Amino acid sequence: MPVGSRDFCRSGRHGHQRLATLADSRDFAIGLYELLAALPAQLQPHVDSQEDLTFLWDMFGEKSLHSLVKIYEKLHYYERQNPVPILHSAAALADDLAEELQNKPLNSEIRELLKLLSKPNVKALLSVHDTVAQKKYDPVLPPMPDDIDDEEDSVKIIRLVKNREPLGATIKKDEQTGAIVVARIMRGGAADRSGLIHVGDELREVNGIPVEDKKPEEIIQILAQSQGAITFKIIPSIKEETPSKEGKMFIKALFDYDPNEDKAIPCKEAGLSFKKGDILQIMSQDDAMWWQAKHEGDANPRAGLIPSKHFQERRLALRRPEIIVQPLKISNRKSSGFRRSFRLSRKDKKTNKSMYECKKSDQYDTADVPTYEEVTPYRRQMNEKYRLVVLVGPVGVGLNELKRKLLISDTQHYGVTVPHTTRARRSQESDGVEYIFISKHLFETDVQNNKFIEYGEYKNNYYGTSIDSIRSVLAKNKVCLLDVQPHTVKHLRTLEFKPYVIFIKPPSIERLRETRKNAKIISSRDDQGTAKPFTEEDFEEMIKSAHIMESQYGHLFDKTIVNDDLTMAFKELKTTFDKLETETHWVPVSWLHS
Repeated sequence: MPVGSRDFCRSGRHGHQRLATLADSRDFAIGLYELLAALPAQLQPHVDSQEDLTFLWDMFGEKSLHSLVKIYEKLHYYERQNPVPILHSAAALADDLAEELQNKPLNSEIRELLKLLSKPNVKALLSVHDTVAQKKYDPVLPPMPDDIDDEEDSVKIIRLVKNREPLGATIKKDEQTGAIVVARIMRGGAADRSGLIHVGDELREVNGIPVEDKKPEEIIQILAQSQGAITFKIIPSIKEETPSKEGKMFIKALFDYDPNEDKAIPCKEAGLSFKKGDILQIMSQDDAMWWQAKHEGDANPRAGLIPSKHFQERRLALRRPEIIVQPLKISNRKSSGFRRSFRLSRKDKKTNKSMYECKKSDQYDTADVPTYEEVTPYRRQMNEKYRLVVLVGPVGVGLNELKRKLLISDTQHYGVTVPHTTRARRSQESDGVEYIFISKHLFETDVQNNKFIEYGEYKNNYYGTSIDSIRSVLAKNKVCLLDVQPHTVKHLRTLEFKPYVIFIKPPSIERLRETRKNAKIISSRDDQGTAKPFTEEDFEEMIKSAHIMESQYGHLFDKTIVNDDLTMAFKELKTTFDKLETETHWVPVSWLHS
């Protein structure tokens, strides 16, 4: 925090006349209570209505206001006396008193006093008192120079008290002049709070050491080694800074960032580290390359440097590896009343030429470089439809089992979509229950009109999930549970659905071998949906598939649940649903301002 500053220039000596002490206004404060009490009577001739006069009497006659004024006057009077500590050794005196009392007959009062003096909080209070009483807190500025050159530029001498926090400013060498200048002031940092240092100021000396011939790294080292107060001699910038308002923009980080591993950052110490999913408050976007931000809710006002969206997108795009496209799968599950997940198991890939299709390809989705997404707080209102819940996970992870348990737990609250198909209806099936049965021509027309979020072909028949089937569930005031391929998620992220995406992740392969030893995976090799035991190949495929999903689409996931134990995973899933409906969450700002 600043303890003082001083400006001086060629006319500085004469300018000190303008810093004459203001007229003492302390006498004005004395009698403020009497003035306040008499004010309504003095104003009475100037008040038109009895109602206004009553208001004035009530306002100025308020007891709490009178009490505050009395307290103010007492403190002001005490301040005029220039009080000094009566003693500087209260802690030692208390110890002497305790020792003296030990030799006295111990009655109840002495016992109580000894107990009080032995308490740690009382000892700490007395120790703090002594520390404060022995210190001088008046500003101590460097002496005024007597040999100012008339040709010297305007100079400012600033002294800041250094504590554990960094200064909160970065410096650079001007390429044209070679001068060391202030490049950036970190919002909320010590330099920013002092109001004494500005962007563009030229640094001449630090603690009396000239810096004209030094590199920025050497100056930073001097600052790091400084103890107590730091004195700067600077030439103020001529360019006026436009005051920057504290940022009200919030973003969700879509990648992990560690400034210590970033070779491009101007100052690693000024960097702000964050994890994928963290919410950051943007404090300044003055620099096109480096924004200033802090973690949302962080009580520390100091901002840190993060790469700007444009800069991060540019460098990620340059070093982005070749896109890995995961083969899509369709599995045909036999469970009446539940939405089927159209994925091919690995065995089926060899016998089915037509893979799962979507109106957008994997290549298109992964071409976007995830950096930041502007977000805003959102809480569902009672009259609003529920948010769409999207479940994503590799084949065999237990996603459908979790969905089934949710449906059974409350059939009135949760619902699933009914898929469309072009195959013939079987005798035991009802239209609109197991499937919505439509003609091939109508299905293809709906595909052309983008009415399906996912569709595919299996044994010369089409299967798909339509957008209207989602709307149908939500219109019944139910939570719609949707199981889709991860690349489809992006196209569901709209104002209408406000999807909450949950990634069901498998545990380690060792844990899979242990927990799935007696479990079975459903294959769609035939129409009976035969269940077969898991193989080592299935486990490896599950882990690999989950890794690809997380690396390519993890920035779209709001929650990750590891299905180590089905009962525990379901409990965590249920808790997530309860919070989703009652608590405030961060959502893309476009959802609420479209």
